[in-house]
Amino acid sequence: MRQIDHVIAGGTAGLAAARTASVYDPNTGAVQAQVVLGDAATLDRAVAAAQDAQPAWAATNPQRRARVMFQFKALVEANMDELAHLLSAEHGKVVADARGDIQRGLDVVEFCAGIPHALKGEYTQGAGPGIDVYSMRQPLGIGAGITPFNFPAMIPLWMGAVALATGNAFILKPSERDPSVPNRLAALWLEAGLPEGLFQVVHGDKDMVDAILDHPAIAAVSFVGSSDIAQYVYSRGVAAGKRVQAMGGAKNHGIVMPDADLDQVVNDLAGAAFGSAGERCMALPVVVPVGEDTAERLRAKLVPAIAALKVGVSTDPAAHYGPVVTAEHKARVEGWIARCAQEGAELVVDGRGFTLQGHENGFFVGPTLFDHVTPEMDSYHNEIFGPVLQIVRARDFEEALALPSRHQYGNGVAIFTRNGHAAREFAARINVGMVGINVPIPVPVAYHTFGGWKRSAFGDTNQHGMEGVKFWTKVKTVTARWPDGGGDGSNAFVIPTMA
Repeated sequence: MRQIDHVIAGGTAGLAAARTASVYDPNTGAVQAQVVLGDAATLDRAVAAAQDAQPAWAATNPQRRARVMFQFKALVEANMDELAHLLSAEHGKVVADARGDIQRGLDVVEFCAGIPHALKGEYTQGAGPGIDVYSMRQPLGIGAGITPFNFPAMIPLWMGAVALATGNAFILKPSERDPSVPNRLAALWLEAGLPEGLFQVVHGDKDMVDAILDHPAIAAVSFVGSSDIAQYVYSRGVAAGKRVQAMGGAKNHGIVMPDADLDQVVNDLAGAAFGSAGERCMALPVVVPVGEDTAERLRAKLVPAIAALKVGVSTDPAAHYGPVVTAEHKARVEGWIARCAQEGAELVVDGRGFTLQGHENGFFVGPTLFDHVTPEMDSYHNEIFGPVLQIVRARDFEEALALPSRHQYGNGVAIFTRNGHAAREFAARINVGMVGINVPIPVPVAYHTFGGWKRSAFGDTNQHGMEGVKFWTKVKTVTARWPDGGGDGSNAFVIPTMA
């Protein structure tokens, strides 16, 4: 049985595995590896290595740090096929989606290659008599990332690349469900020229999370996961004096106006609602047709489109999506399907009990469609995180606008329309952090920023872009004066409030 160890100071930790967790093949249900679960002592070793390496890295010319980004990007691209298949084998998403997972992370690495420009401070000449004022952005020291199972490449790169480019050391605690890609990324960082101790991987469960949140040498923590845990991470980390950004869950809505191109909408929904088996915080699990006629026409097109979706093993190039990550998660999704039906929604397409010949023990869930879902239902209020699409009908634009605005989550939202005024009004008034206009999954490009509102995000700064640079740095402001007198006190500086 393959064992997946921590990556500390450039190599595997070689610690005795007091506790391990099973890593499954979601296609078959079989255990394919054991990952070592660390503890506070494991983290101490990683922190010590980071403390040894970080000062010299912070003092390194940012242009030289950028060159490591360039080299790392080239290495990931050269190893893309290996990484995508490794990711797919542990997560269950099809290989094409796995490639996209990696590429979205590389987009942030590309942004970080321009870090010398992003780190430039401000300068004011002559702020007072002979006085200049300037600011500089400096690294925090040691940062940590706690990442979810659903994007084992993209999210660690979102966090780690910006943290490293700005001069920090970075310790990653990935999900124990699919830990191999983070380990492989650590090896590629070393190959790219990153000094040992700057990108390390510690595996673990809640014990490791708490150790990270409590460790006095870790200055900042970035987290992505469910909202309840995000709130816990934020509260405990801030109480320990850390800077924390914690991204939570989502229940993204797609508003379909009567004038929308329904063929395009259905095509977009097939990917946004069911792609990656719905296991992503930017999925589109709720569609809101405006008006009964729009709802009936949309439903009539959705049913055959869903029937045409192919669920397959993650290596099947013809499959639209693969299995969910674990048996427990499959049971959870199917439990929500049952709950939604019990609440009175119409179960139009039932994905429970889906199996593939030869893979009967795989963690597959078929595409599911509900109609006549209402905002009072728990299944609408909560995140299902599976291949389940709910139709919530709205009478008019105002009702459609209110649904995502009042929801507990505020990660992303989309509107489908040909009307520029309606789209502009929607974007301005909606109480959600990321908005798509005829874009079903409005994930911003790497040089903008990712982050939701309400219970979808805790903290004051977002992921990547300039918000990421701000999160991983602190500003120092210098007021400088160089007197030209002869030491007789004639040029003494008098503080204005004491004049």
